[in-house]
Formats: sequence, C-alpha cells, structure tokens
Amino acid sequence: MSSPVSPSDHVTPNAALPAAQGAAARHAAWLGAAAIITDEVGRVLLVHPTYRKDGTWLLPGGVVEPGEHPHATCRREITEELGLDLPLSAVLAVHSFSQHHPDLEPGTSCPGEVRFVFDAGILSPDQVEAIRLPREELSEYAFLETRDAVQHLRPMDAQIMLAAYRARLGHTATAHLADGQHILDVPALDRHDVHVRYRRLWDSPLYRSPVPDRLSVQQAWSWCFVPDGRVVLVADPGPRGALPMLPGGTVESTDATPEDTLHREAAEGAQLTLTDPVRLGWVMDETGEVFGGVGPNARLRLAARVTAIRPAAVDPATGRPFARLLSTAGQAAALLGWGPPGARQAQLALDTARARWGLPTASAAAIEEIPAEGMPLS
Repeated sequence: MSSPVSPSDHVTPNAALPAAQGAAARHAAWLGAAAIITDEVGRVLLVHPTYRKDGTWLLPGGVVEPGEHPHATCRREITEELGLDLPLSAVLAVHSFSQHHPDLEPGTSCPGEVRFVFDAGILSPDQVEAIRLPREELSEYAFLETRDAVQHLRPMDAQIMLAAYRARLGHTATAHLADGQHILDVPALDRHDVHVRYRRLWDSPLYRSPVPDRLSVQQAWSWCFVPDGRVVLVADPGPRGALPMLPGGTVESTDATPEDTLHREAAEGAQLTLTDPVRLGWVMDETGEVFGGVGPNARLRLAARVTAIRPAAVDPATGRPFARLLSTAGQAAALLGWGPPGARQAQLALDTARARWGLPTASAAAIEEIPAEGMPLS
C-alpha cells in the first residue's frame, strides 16, 4: 500500500527543493469573506464604506486575518459592521480574483484574492432595527432589489453577489467563479439573469372569501403544478434582467371569466395546458394604477394542474419568449418577493394540490429550466 500523499507534495516537480524554497514558490493570494443577507422580501443588504474613493458599496464582510478561517471572518465582520451575531448556513460562492483585473482599485498592489460568500440568512424587522454601523468605516446601509444593487457595486462585485444569491434561491451547489464568471455549468437563474423584485402589494392579505360584487377582477395568476409537485414560473426578459412571475395576467374584455384569462395567458406566455383551476383567494388593489387607474379592484390567486407543456414560443403580448422554470412552491415565493405572506400562499397552494389532485410536496432541489421543446407529463 502506498503512503498517503498530501496536496502540498505536488506544488513543485522538483522534490529536492529545500522546504523554505518550496514554500516561497507557492502562490500567494489574499483571502476575503462576505455574506448574503436579505430582508423578508428578498432585498439584499449592502453597506457603504467611507474609504472607497469611487463611492461603490459592498456586501458585509472583510479581509481574513492571519490564522483565521473565512467563516470566522464572516461572522466577525457581520458583528463588527452590523452589530448582529448571525449564524452561517451555507457557502454560496467561492470566487478567485486575478491580480490584473480592471476592477482592482488603481494603485493597489494585489496578488489576487479568493473570496468566500456565505449565506447569513433573512433578517426579521426587529433584527433590521437592531443594526448598528461603525460610522468611521461605514456611512450607511440599504436593502436593495438586486437590479438596483448591481448599480451600487463594482461590476465584478455585482456578478459575485448575483451568483451567490441565486445559488441560495435556486438551491444549487456552491457557485465557483473566476473574475466574476462561472467556471462550471451556469445555473438557470444566472443563465436568464433572473432577479427578485420588490412588489408594492407584497404584504397585502389574501382574502379567502368570494370577491365582492363591487370589485372587478383585474388580474388572475396561478400556482401551476406539474405531477411531481413543482410549479411553473415564467421569467420576462428585459434590459435590466428577467423578472419571475406566476403564469397568468391581466383580465381582458374578451375573457368571460378570470379562469378564461388564466387559460389564455398560461397558453400564450408559458405554453401550458391547465385543468381544474381553483380559486385560492384575492388581494385588494386600492388604486388599480397598473391597470390604468381603474380604482379599487381584486387580484385573483388560483391553483391549477398542468396537463401539457408545449414547445416554447414568442409571447404575443411582448414579442419575446419567456424563460420557463420549474421550482418548488417555496422557491417560487422567494423569487416573487412576496415575503412571509407569499410563503403562506405557497403553502395554501401546496395543501390544495395535495388534497384536490393527490400531488406530492416537492423536495427542495435545483431550479430547472423547462426544455425549449417542452416536456412530457406522466
């Protein structure tokens, strides 16, 4: 049996080199650690350092000190920068940064950096209120939609933030990046540049009673379940990234019922055939601003079973194809930016699918893209 071999035994082809000379030949790089922290609706926490000449922001985190492990650095920096003691649940991304990258601040001598990005969770409103900054180092903090956050970060920092956050949302493996680019397969959320969007009505209650006669129904969206218990999301591409939606849309004058709207919109935008739509409830919209200022109206939420997924096609309303994704209901709620009310609505949809159609609750897994050619459903 051969003796165990350490990776350090392979740093040089010349085994006769003295130990000190071999150590000097090793590659040197800085180590850094940062954290993805969000509020309840999925906005990412950034901090504004006083020492950056270009005015850009950062994820909470910092430099690994001698003898320190990156996870310990991350927790220490969170405490020093925010005044919070937060557990870390996962390594979301590992990034290597070359010493000649254009994002390097001018005049900085850097041998390169390896940065670890950890998941430090979702802050409750009380935890947000408890944040305390070291004013000599950080002037302010903000929770930002990812589309806005990228405007506050250096380009490579923005790429790292997005890859790490999408690894959390998509339940994928740790993202491995070099100079801001994936070095392995690009996950679906990154491939389509999908962002979480803050929604104005995210905290509106879901009313379970029938829609009052005095209110028109202006919108019908549905949790659309495939046989394995996952749901379909569509992502509408745009110049600032793709925004996820449940299948459905605006009720048109030609639609006899909101259920007709759902069938039409699901077929046009996601190429889905649905059956047995069930009304879960409705959300009150006091102004109807997005529908032309129609005044108080109801936005209907449904659940439906998918019986066919046809090949991808151009959406007639927008003139472009939507990305079609399969996720758990919980992942969909997080991507939609609906916070705790969205999680409760997702659970209601799951309970309905289990009771009405006997569908299973899908286990957490990586978000997948539906193939362009469609897919069979058993």
